[in-house]
Amino acid sequence: MAPRVLGALVVLAALAVAAAAARNTVDAPPCVPRASAAYTARVNDALRSARDVWGEQLLAAPGGPTYARATGRLAAITFARRPKGGALTGSGVYYVPFAMPRGSAGATDVMLHVADGGAILAGRATGQAIEIAVGADGRERFGSCLARLGPARLADGWLPILLTRYEDASGGRYAQESFAARTADGRLASYVRVEATTSRPVRVRVGSLSIPVPRGVTRAVHARWTPGRRPVAVGADAYASARASVVSYWRDRSGVDGRVSVPERRVRDAMRALLVQGLELTWRYSIGNAYEQFSFPETLDDALVLGEYGFEAVARAILVAALPARPTPYPNWKQGEKLLAAGAHYRRFRDRALLARLTPTLRRFLSDLERQVGANGLLPRERYSSDVPDAVYGLHAQARVWQGLREIGWAWRHAGEAALDRRARTLAARLGRGIRVAVARSQRTLPDGSLFVPMRLLDDVEPYPMVTTSRDGSYWNLVAPYALASGILPPSGTQARGILRYLDRHGTRLLGLVRTRASVLYGPDAGGVRSGVNPVYGNNASRFLAALDEPDRLVLALYGHLAAGMAPGTFVAGEGTSVAPLLGVAPRTTYLPPNAAANATFLATLRLLLVREGTDSLDLAFATPRAWLAAGKRIAVSDLPTRFGPVSFAIDARAKTIGVRVDVPSRTPPRRLRLRLRLPTGQRLGNVRPARPVDERTQTIDLSGLRGTVLLEVDRRG
Repeated sequence: MAPRVLGALVVLAALAVAAAAARNTVDAPPCVPRASAAYTARVNDALRSARDVWGEQLLAAPGGPTYARATGRLAAITFARRPKGGALTGSGVYYVPFAMPRGSAGATDVMLHVADGGAILAGRATGQAIEIAVGADGRERFGSCLARLGPARLADGWLPILLTRYEDASGGRYAQESFAARTADGRLASYVRVEATTSRPVRVRVGSLSIPVPRGVTRAVHARWTPGRRPVAVGADAYASARASVVSYWRDRSGVDGRVSVPERRVRDAMRALLVQGLELTWRYSIGNAYEQFSFPETLDDALVLGEYGFEAVARAILVAALPARPTPYPNWKQGEKLLAAGAHYRRFRDRALLARLTPTLRRFLSDLERQVGANGLLPRERYSSDVPDAVYGLHAQARVWQGLREIGWAWRHAGEAALDRRARTLAARLGRGIRVAVARSQRTLPDGSLFVPMRLLDDVEPYPMVTTSRDGSYWNLVAPYALASGILPPSGTQARGILRYLDRHGTRLLGLVRTRASVLYGPDAGGVRSGVNPVYGNNASRFLAALDEPDRLVLALYGHLAAGMAPGTFVAGEGTSVAPLLGVAPRTTYLPPNAAANATFLATLRLLLVREGTDSLDLAFATPRAWLAAGKRIAVSDLPTRFGPVSFAIDARAKTIGVRVDVPSRTPPRRLRLRLRLPTGQRLGNVRPARPVDERTQTIDLSGLRGTVLLEVDRRG
């Protein structure tokens, strides 16, 4: 679906956890961490500002944004909610999906492990479940007191194996590990290991299985639960064998070891974990909840990103499944997205057989669009989004159709379908003229020098002084990136720069994340500033920044997402997330996680740091964080798909020199090829051997015209 306001929430997730904690502990400190007055005031001050005050601080800092500077400003994402205001799980805490998909269509069976370690759900958040409990009588739910729960994390930083630590009400300490693996009969089962360290006898309970642990010993309990059966104890060897199968499966399946390597462990782990989630979800907007469905246009954005990381079969499966999906509620926008996805897939992978298979459907889309363009050069009004029923000339939708026509036209031309190419290009030119005329009639230049371009063309929309103070402004902020990333407004022009100025001055970002009003997220009695962030719609926002060549802003978007847009340690994100404390509770709430499109935003942003493609240009390492080229660091990309063919490069930063190797794509060499070396603050490029043209201001080396393997040795100065 198109953007949606997060539904009514009265913080039931937080209240559910608080109630559970009250039943299971006699601690004096509250089991749900409270937001201090200073924290609440600081967050509300940031939300009241029309500028991204935190993001600007990071941009102005020496060396630019870093994860260390971004993290700690907001409490961790802990709770999750479902539609109509309820908690997504019994404790209110989000879950992590674990699966072992059998093919490119993603997970057909999945186990959902709640991130507090207290429950495992089979298939759905409302499905069959078991509880994990500890304590003297085995009745204290693991993780029920958040104040005594260690942060959830993944094994080796990224593997789908959940690690949690907990202390019970009497001081017993527990370390838990859990995952899902296939048993000998092919069924997906959850495995749990709980290690207890206690000075008194306790019991570890996994569903109906209760195992005593004597006092004064450290003992590990191993169990397996197959849905539809009772949990059973398993030996340490059987547990280890199942764990090894998960590690082996995902190291082979994800293909992350060697494809992209960056020198920052947390970024690398997030990339790996999100690719695992992407291969589990594929076409699913989420999994285990009401969002386990196709979602347009987000699902096709996910296909694009997975394709950009080399998962051709998965991207193809999503594309094929998406084409026959129902056209409502905004048929033209959907047709444009499908044309764009099909054309982009062909441009990257040159799959003529797939294009031929899809062309009859795509030809019908083209004919339908040709019939509809009116005298004003625009497609007819259609629904603004799934949540906003107003019929509009939506710039976001019209621009994506224009972009899709151009992309599929190129594919048809290359595949020998000259007549279809001419029709697509002719229609794109006509629609493009109509869009630009309508934009010129609709846009407003503000006294602060910024440019407001409404998404409701020709409707005399007033600029939003602060986008998050109105529903329409909030939706503008979510859908505008689709238009901005389309290229309908040239990134080198004054319009694009004026719009960027508007984004900077009218409450559109927080730590580089896309903001949304989401006032109903907080409930009628929450007080304070009601605003959230929605990382789902940062994907095209990052593509717009890349087109404008704003490297530091891209780095900010990456670290803002990592620090505030997903749960730390597990890298789970929802469609949107609270920012201000809810009823004084510090942990933050997110909506129907995990979310494939939110994951795709991080992955797309990371790829844009490393590889940026234009129509006939390829830019390498154009936006890497400056610390990544400190002495001893290495950046490497291997066979990453581009429209020109696979590209590989490596940058080895040494104390006085930087070694570079680039394997220039050979299928269709780019007309312009450039490499940027963003050195730490205070350093600059010296001699380049062999000599190449260098832009000293941007630290960019021109490699245009070179073929094969290019080796460079670059001196660093300063």
